[in-house]
Amino acid sequence: MISDIDFLLVGNSRLHWAIYSKNKSKFFHTKKEDKIPENIDLDKLIWSSVGKLPNFLLKEENEIKTKDIQLANLPDFFGVDRALACFASLNTIENPYKKDLIIADFGTILSITKLNSNGSILGGQLIPGFLTQLKSMEQNTKNLKVPKKYYIPNKDFSLNTEEASLKGVINSLTGVINSSFNPLKDILITCGGDSQFLTKSLKIKGKNIINAPNLVMEGMIIHHLAMKKLL
Repeated sequence: MISDIDFLLVGNSRLHWAIYSKNKSKFFHTKKEDKIPENIDLDKLIWSSVGKLPNFLLKEENEIKTKDIQLANLPDFFGVDRALACFASLNTIENPYKKDLIIADFGTILSITKLNSNGSILGGQLIPGFLTQLKSMEQNTKNLKVPKKYYIPNKDFSLNTEEASLKGVINSLTGVINSSFNPLKDILITCGGDSQFLTKSLKIKGKNIINAPNLVMEGMIIHHLAMKKLL
């Protein structure tokens, strides 16, 4: 039997955790300044990082790096989170018609990565994420503030400044996906902290959209188990 295994992805703004036990996974997230969750064994913790490391010690030999992930045409400078999301998609998404996969990770940055059914990376796009855009408008203007509540405004155009900001940012994120995704040729997988919220705004008909909020963490688990030949 496989013993419990703990995983950590160090993000730009949060820490993303997974506990794998008895063939099931539990996912949760903490702030970087929070205490280490109970029962996490740092000596055995499997981890990756795309952000500034936290103030507790992570063992170098337990790190999963981009170069460790077997994908064709994968540049070494690719973020490990994008590589893990691709790896997870190839191993979990049913694709009988051999369509290309488009992975949209709604985090601090909206990263869009495209790969074919054989696992070869075709390229991607990077766009400032939902909260990143809202914070940028607050920082670079005199009168715009980050909304206290996040929601999807019903109107396309509004006289309310908060609604106008939300709608504009949402449209900027979903618009780039709408223009890049072809349901006849692609399968779209959305993931990341804002994915459940923003996937609802995608104006795309068809069944080729899959929301997998913890796709990157799933990739870490699948990769580790495969390397240890536990799958």
